[in-house]
Amino acid sequence: MQTRNKSLNIPLLIFILAVVQFLHIIDFMMIMPLGNQFRENLNISPRQFSNLVSVYAYAAFASGLLSAFFIDKFNRKYVLIFFFGGFTIGTLLCGYSNTYVHLLLFRSLTGAFGGVISAQVLSIVADSVPYENRSKANGFIMMAFSVSSIVGIPLGIALADNYGWQAPFQIIGYASLILLVSLFFILPDFKSHIKEKSANQKFTLVLEKLIKNKNQLIALLYSFVLILGHFTMIPFIAPYMEANVGFSFRQVAFIYIFGGICSFIALPIVGWISDKFGNQKVFLFASACAVLPIFLITNLAVVPIYVAILITSSYFIVSAGRSVPATTLVTAVVKPEDRGGFMSFRSSANELALALGSTIAGMIVIENEVDGSLINYNYVGYITIFFTVVAVFLSFKLKREE
Repeated sequence: MQTRNKSLNIPLLIFILAVVQFLHIIDFMMIMPLGNQFRENLNISPRQFSNLVSVYAYAAFASGLLSAFFIDKFNRKYVLIFFFGGFTIGTLLCGYSNTYVHLLLFRSLTGAFGGVISAQVLSIVADSVPYENRSKANGFIMMAFSVSSIVGIPLGIALADNYGWQAPFQIIGYASLILLVSLFFILPDFKSHIKEKSANQKFTLVLEKLIKNKNQLIALLYSFVLILGHFTMIPFIAPYMEANVGFSFRQVAFIYIFGGICSFIALPIVGWISDKFGNQKVFLFASACAVLPIFLITNLAVVPIYVAILITSSYFIVSAGRSVPATTLVTAVVKPEDRGGFMSFRSSANELALALGSTIAGMIVIENEVDGSLINYNYVGYITIFFTVVAVFLSFKLKREE
């Protein structure tokens, strides 16, 4: 078992990692509420829009897969700084692109670096916080998603509405640059996971260790299925609300504001409940509660805006209820000295699921040439529900090995 640094300032560490997650998440999420702006300003189709989302994830999948074979050989501090630096450069380039092809290229560059960030953040948390308290810590890290929804995305929408779609990426890029410099001075070293045998470990041995471990393979499949189901419906929520339900571009911000507030409140509570009553039980309950919001969102007709926001906010809550216990379950299937590599595999699996989910949705959802509404989104909902059920089944196959 890895020896933890008792002098480590855990609250400060969690805060810094949450800020890293905030900037990383908001960069990825910003694409989705700007979907109709891309379609209008860059003259692209729904499938091309889904490409902008999926290209990031495909690049992240490839980089996560490759990094898994060497990432545990290095100090986690400098691994995080390296990948966050590349992410920062990619985001700034997105902010200064002006064509679909350029944006597609720079989104792939951003994904190649950004895809490894979450794996390192979660590995650092797992190395620093005991399993018995880890869901609470993961809950606070995941609050970065809530804050990005409450503050980041509405601000990004306002910036895009007044200064163009490039402005949000420019602001995120410069904010990331400031944080990048700060990480050198604030983040402590994380290298106690490095062992002599892991430092000399070969590519084939890392892969062989994963393939022979049934528990880790199930954990990867579990993460993959959960994200695939979740992200098949996510990219088109904002465009669907605009095109089919009657939201204006600015009103889309309310989906993220109220949903973010709900998840902000729910995440630490879910973390506490998961630590107290068990991660598998909480995941099962939250997944069961997710089915109705998924069905309603993907079958929604023209309704009052407050009704749509109530439904979408309920989905934010159950998503928080699934993500916290799911993350804790997965981090516990591997020993500390192998965690960075495994979490990179897991991040890679998640990114592949994100990419495939967006691609599948882009193939199913089409635009009505008469009124510009989106068709077939309900089929996306049925796919999401199916994968939700599969994820619950797989969650009970996981065993703690830490």
